[in-house]
Amino acid sequence: MRCLTVLGSCGAWPEPGRACSGYLVEYDGFRLVLDLGFATLPRLLRLCQDGAVDAVVVTHAHSDHCVDLNGLLRVRHYAGAGRIPLLCPPSVAELVDTLEPRPRLAELFDVVALPGTHQVGPLRLDAVELPHHVPNAGVRLTAPGVTVAYSGDTGPDPALVALGADADVFVMEATLQGAPPAEEPRYLTTAREAGELAEAAGARRLLLTHFWPGADRAVSRAEAAMAYSGELLIAEEDLVVAL
Repeated sequence: MRCLTVLGSCGAWPEPGRACSGYLVEYDGFRLVLDLGFATLPRLLRLCQDGAVDAVVVTHAHSDHCVDLNGLLRVRHYAGAGRIPLLCPPSVAELVDTLEPRPRLAELFDVVALPGTHQVGPLRLDAVELPHHVPNAGVRLTAPGVTVAYSGDTGPDPALVALGADADVFVMEATLQGAPPAEEPRYLTTAREAGELAEAAGARRLLLTHFWPGADRAVSRAEAAMAYSGELLIAEEDLVVAL
């Protein structure tokens, strides 16, 4: 099976019944998690009993993207699971390890610093630093027949065009609606800007995500559609996108 499953779609904190940023990428039996924000772990455990995944990638050290990594650590520790790769900016491991003294991430994960280029099972991972309040790694996953790109959280940046070039799915943060804020530097993206960047990248599908709690997602869809001509998807918990 080759698919991407949305574990969570909210930014900042989860709306009732939802979760923050998290995605499960499955490629011919290999399972990789992208981000583990608030409330993503129970959804992951429904799909991967005892946290049985093959790798974890976390884009940046904000709790709405990484706090449930501590829960996955605990699950795998008490299940006696083996070591797997954890690819993330160094600040992610530092933050999660402050939550409790034991176990430490390095006891169960082979921690690899992002950005950079790495082979993760059958997937090549290319990560680039993108502008955010803390170091954020945009991620591009490629394998024969599949390309998935994920912005993490970022302001609009030309590097996003290369990140999402010809992607089968471009998962784009679209936190803001309406006209972009005037202040510089920019650390978040509007829905229309997400559409513009995905269009410039030639991405086949655009999956908008990281919605501010309470925001009308139909507005984000309409604004992105003004600039993007491909298949436009809205992240919803448990949505499965074939790859």
